[in-house]
Amino acid sequence: MRIGLVVLGGLHPSGHEQVMPSWLTLIERLARRHEVHAFVLHHLSQPQSYDLLGARVHDLGAPARSALVGRWAQRRALGAALARHGPFDVLHGFWGDPPGLLAADAARRLRTPSVVTFNSGELVSLPDIGYGGQRTRQGRVAVRLAARWATRVHVTSEHMEQAARRHGLDVVRFPLGIDRQLAESIGQDVEPPPWRLLQIASINRVKDPATLLDAVALATRELDVHLDIVGEDTLEGAVLRHAERAGLTRRVTFHGFVAHDRLPAFRARAHLYVQSSRHEGSGSSVLEAAASGLPIVGTRVGYVADWSPSAATAVEPGDAPGLAAAIVALLRDPARRRTQAVAAQRFALAHDVDWSVTRLEELYGSVRREFREVHGGSRLTGGPH
Repeated sequence: MRIGLVVLGGLHPSGHEQVMPSWLTLIERLARRHEVHAFVLHHLSQPQSYDLLGARVHDLGAPARSALVGRWAQRRALGAALARHGPFDVLHGFWGDPPGLLAADAARRLRTPSVVTFNSGELVSLPDIGYGGQRTRQGRVAVRLAARWATRVHVTSEHMEQAARRHGLDVVRFPLGIDRQLAESIGQDVEPPPWRLLQIASINRVKDPATLLDAVALATRELDVHLDIVGEDTLEGAVLRHAERAGLTRRVTFHGFVAHDRLPAFRARAHLYVQSSRHEGSGSSVLEAAASGLPIVGTRVGYVADWSPSAATAVEPGDAPGLAAAIVALLRDPARRRTQAVAAQRFALAHDVDWSVTRLEELYGSVRREFREVHGGSRLTGGPH
């Protein structure tokens, strides 16, 4: 098949900086069997095309400053790029707005089947932190149109499927897995104290690092714990200052951005992976932690919500005392940690990236058949492959 993927960013030509590793793995696997073109809406300052992991990437360049003008500019640029490099058998937009909306709109105009993956904040509203596709009228309209115009909407977790059902959406669900080679870090036991907690996530308001730090401060009253936070700080040091005020200077290490190939070392020396997010569509870092054999405690969103209580321990978002109590309880219960870690690892390895690519191929085949049935085969695509 000739597959056109539409993404917001995360495919830097270096293959290492400013990338989303889970997307790189998925694209590399797809490109082994199909001709894959990825269209990046907004990353590099100037438009350019380059090869990456067997796929051809077309960065459309920075849009205009105004969001509305920028979206129209992206629409025109994407349409021109698809016409230049197409036709395609299927278009797939990752995230509802703008990639999913623009991919579904372009596919509709080109009479091509499309898939949109909702795996971000499309279906939530968190106005206190300015997050979520349901927070504004413009966001709600964009998400609704992306779902209406797409041939199929895909989600990656049961948590997101339930949200989609509440919005009246018919979706197909399967995870986008990780490379099972991550399991190589299993089995390195590091004796406490201290108990080492780990979070790998960009420091932003959706990840709710303040709740995480408050939970760690409470947990230190009962156990000797140390938290490693790995991820770019987008809050200009506010979280570091929060840690200082909470008396956690010696209890928390901020490592900043760390290249993906260095992350297994952090998982290997951790005893517990902690998620504190207000929202997750699924959570690739949680999936990677599970593959490496780490027990997981966190907020009831994404995979943590799906897996609790058999494969993870979940508390409500924003509940620092509850998160602290869950951390302490799990660290004091080795049998439970082991049972949950084994169950989560079993899921991660059974639904790895190669399994996911097979599901994607099946989905692409089904939307092509569905499109032919509805439109009678009249479409501008690359034909059968």
